[in-house]
Amino acid sequence: MQNIDMKSEILAFLRQRGEYVSGQELCEHFGVSRTAVWKAIGQLKKEGYHIEAVQNRGYLLSAEQEFFGQHELESRMNTMWAGHRVKFYDTLASTNLQAKLDAENGAEEGTLIVADMQTAGRGRKGRFWSSPAGTNVYFTLILKPDFAVGLASMVTLVMGMAVAEGIRESCGVAAEIKWPNDIVAGGKKVCGILAEMSVEREYIHYIVIGVGVNVGRQSFPEEIADVATSLQAECGRKVSRAELTVSILKAFEGFYRIFQGACSLEPLIERYNRLLVNKDREVRVLDPKGEFRGIARGINRTGELLVELPDGTVTEVYAGEVSVRGIYGYV
Repeated sequence: MQNIDMKSEILAFLRQRGEYVSGQELCEHFGVSRTAVWKAIGQLKKEGYHIEAVQNRGYLLSAEQEFFGQHELESRMNTMWAGHRVKFYDTLASTNLQAKLDAENGAEEGTLIVADMQTAGRGRKGRFWSSPAGTNVYFTLILKPDFAVGLASMVTLVMGMAVAEGIRESCGVAAEIKWPNDIVAGGKKVCGILAEMSVEREYIHYIVIGVGVNVGRQSFPEEIADVATSLQAECGRKVSRAELTVSILKAFEGFYRIFQGACSLEPLIERYNRLLVNKDREVRVLDPKGEFRGIARGINRTGELLVELPDGTVTEVYAGEVSVRGIYGYV
């Protein structure tokens, strides 16, 4: 077993047991020598892990410590395929940019690019995404689907569901979706999602889907201070970034499997609409052809937002930015 893999496995084993584990048991479980275990434990301690070593009792991993890094993510990754290759960086320009480079160079589907900080994080329409260190979650998942190009845009909505469910599961915050690709909590933005793809004719080479979640308490830039929040601000306690990341990926696997099987959002519509903050509320649609208002009635099987106009007719909104009454200062 490679040392990097064993460190992640030891973390997972100690965390699962939640009590002292003898060095002998670790040796037998992993089929390695006491020296190998001792070296792995020592390296984990150097990385910052609090692991007690008591003679005749063994090793105990601190349950209160919040850690975020390569081995922490690997040790928690109980998914089927998403995140089974983790590439963690202290600093990146952008996880999406790195993911595209890796995908071009043959990275497998499910490869997860994670950064503690981004220096050139991007949001929708190329907007700057504030990405400080030690505070938030920034990751990009590489997908290599075999479905039609026309389905690719729906993957963003699938990830939106996964982020909302992952947040609810990991920290109990009632996250909702603001169509098409923002997650809100307490009426403010807590997460943005950006999907990009490489296509040749009707063949998808890859899709990279990036997620940025505001996790810890922080000061936001003046231009977004009134519309942004963090999970810690909403739930009043620290949130494990590693646990949150894995929760999102697990939820994504389930929703993505359903989406792939149906080749549409049809079986996910009801669940998506329950998470949709726009649902049955007045929205203002900013369209190149002109702004209009109506009542959002949910999405259809291809992910368009259904908006009921004042005359009772329903229009499908595919492109354009939707502002919601009561969200982002629109009243």
